[in-house]
Amino acid sequence: MTAPRVILLCGGVGGAKLALGLDRLLSPGDLTIIVNTGDDFDHLGLRICPDLDTVLYTLAGVVHPEQGWGRADETFVMLDELVRRGGPAWFRVGDRDLALHLQRSLRWRRGDRLTEITADLASQFAVRSTILPMTDSVVATRLETAEGVLDFQDYFVRRRCAPVVRQIHYDGASSASMSTELLQALASPRLERIIIAPSNPLLSIAPILSIPGMLDRLRWRGVPIVAVAPLIGGRAIKGPTAKLMQELGLRGGVVGVHEFYAKQYPDVIDAMLIDEADVREASRSGCLVASTNTLMQTMDDRLRVAQSVLELSVKGGRP
Repeated sequence: MTAPRVILLCGGVGGAKLALGLDRLLSPGDLTIIVNTGDDFDHLGLRICPDLDTVLYTLAGVVHPEQGWGRADETFVMLDELVRRGGPAWFRVGDRDLALHLQRSLRWRRGDRLTEITADLASQFAVRSTILPMTDSVVATRLETAEGVLDFQDYFVRRRCAPVVRQIHYDGASSASMSTELLQALASPRLERIIIAPSNPLLSIAPILSIPGMLDRLRWRGVPIVAVAPLIGGRAIKGPTAKLMQELGLRGGVVGVHEFYAKQYPDVIDAMLIDEADVREASRSGCLVASTNTLMQTMDDRLRVAQSVLELSVKGGRP
């Protein structure tokens, strides 16, 4: 594994868009992406890793262009047959996607580490950057809701984020550990910057930061840590970020995002990249900010946001 210049903490669709921009701007091997695995779960007897797969497919250029997840030109022969025979239809697994899940699950059950499996898949898809799971241990995001405790995919996909959330747990995180590959990336002598993607702070980034030792190593590195705000004008482009923040009693908008990171993870975030629509609001946050149009609909958008976050100047770096 090449020692990275840039590390990105990343969730699914929004984070993958920024990952693609950074991947195209940086040289091969200069980017390492640490991906949330709190969404991972077992379905149809298979181990499914939604965020890892979204990042993999995006960087490989085979992601579904409209959805931002799943494979392009997908077919659903297996799922259609399964549903006809009374199987579950709530989580749509396409045929090409299924092949990857089968490959991963076979290796997972024979004891191969998720980090090793992911590296081999990235090589098969000719991905230029390094993709690392946040841990090889099993961590499961679960939500206490008004309807009871729900596993993440039950909440996110089956219930479409409808239940009111009262608390979020990252089960297994306290006993999880970082892989050797992840520790090596964080210790890279070439490391210049750590970026937090515009992924859901509560569902995508917090699980990563909950891994024991992660926060200390981020603080210890002494390089700028820059977060990209996941909200524009107080609203999420995709997903329940704004809804969750409101339900959990957090302030809304980019100020609320900054306050969440500042209170939950003190002395981690040095600066934020925000959308131009939020400049006035962000002036009250007390955080160093820069702005651009952060809506990433095209490849040019992804490159622009990636360039902006790489250029955000944090004077003096970190102590």
